[in-house]
Amino acid sequence: MSGIILAIESSCDETSASVVSNGKVLSNIVSTQEVHQKYGGVVPELASRAHQKNILPVVSEALKDANIKKTDLNAVAFTKGPGLLGALLVGASFAKGMAMSLDIPLIGVNHMQAHILAHFIDDPKPQFPFLCLTVSGGHTQLVVVKSPLEMEVVGETIDDAVGEAFDKTAKIMGLDYPGGPLIDKFAQGGDPLKYPFPNVNIPDYNFSFSGIKTAFLNFLRKENQKNENFIEENKADLCASIQHTLIKILMKKLIKAAKELNIKEIGIAGGVSANSSLRNTILEEGKKKGWNVYVPDFEHCTDNAAMIAMAAHYQYEGKDFEALNTSPNPRMKFKGTNE
Repeated sequence: MSGIILAIESSCDETSASVVSNGKVLSNIVSTQEVHQKYGGVVPELASRAHQKNILPVVSEALKDANIKKTDLNAVAFTKGPGLLGALLVGASFAKGMAMSLDIPLIGVNHMQAHILAHFIDDPKPQFPFLCLTVSGGHTQLVVVKSPLEMEVVGETIDDAVGEAFDKTAKIMGLDYPGGPLIDKFAQGGDPLKYPFPNVNIPDYNFSFSGIKTAFLNFLRKENQKNENFIEENKADLCASIQHTLIKILMKKLIKAAKELNIKEIGIAGGVSANSSLRNTILEEGKKKGWNVYVPDFEHCTDNAAMIAMAAHYQYEGKDFEALNTSPNPRMKFKGTNE
């Protein structure tokens, strides 16, 4: 069972729509909300309003780019969660209305599972089972992917996500939002070993990033008392050092899980997987360990509807549909766990 599906992503501050036909992505339109930059982070109410403004033209453009008419659609998919409730409601309401008007099935997609399934948009595709490090502004997870519809979270952050750690440490240095890409940029000209920061030892395959933010803040306060221009004069080295530490934490648990679970098919997904140093590090480690490493194209790492469409494709084949009275779930867990 396969068909043509329109997918909508509205979990945070990107309004996106994509069309997939029999597992092939035909279009992927993304509208980024720049209004949040001056606030240093995403403002939920502003995000919801921007989604309401953007969703119709984005969907129209996605259908046009795919050369698909509304009447050609076999299903409509949307991000059910996790994410910002107001933002999710915009996408869910639009999808439900469209599915009802066309009398076609509705598909609710888990945003984090969709990030993982972005690996199947293009070739090469990982073989099952594979281990995926999923890193974003809101989540940090190690997931064993047994099939497109069967995934198990074996490790996750017990406090903050690594994406938040990147953005918060960037904010401490006075960098604009989003800070993660700026740290990546400045780090390329710095010494990653100049300033060592603590690596918290958390049991099993779990992560913790709250401590490193505190250590970074205290370090800068101390150095600024000696030299008020310390950050500006050492920006590249600071960015390289904090990035090196965060990546080291991620890699330590990924290496541990891959070895103990005996998995050599390794993937990385989520917005932070666009970080050039993280991508290079995992590829280099893969050569040492004999891994087959899979890294999605940059455009499919950050939030986009193509990944929602790919997840919806597999759910459509499995007839995993939603009732029209369904509601978004901002704290949605992986299927098979308590939601």
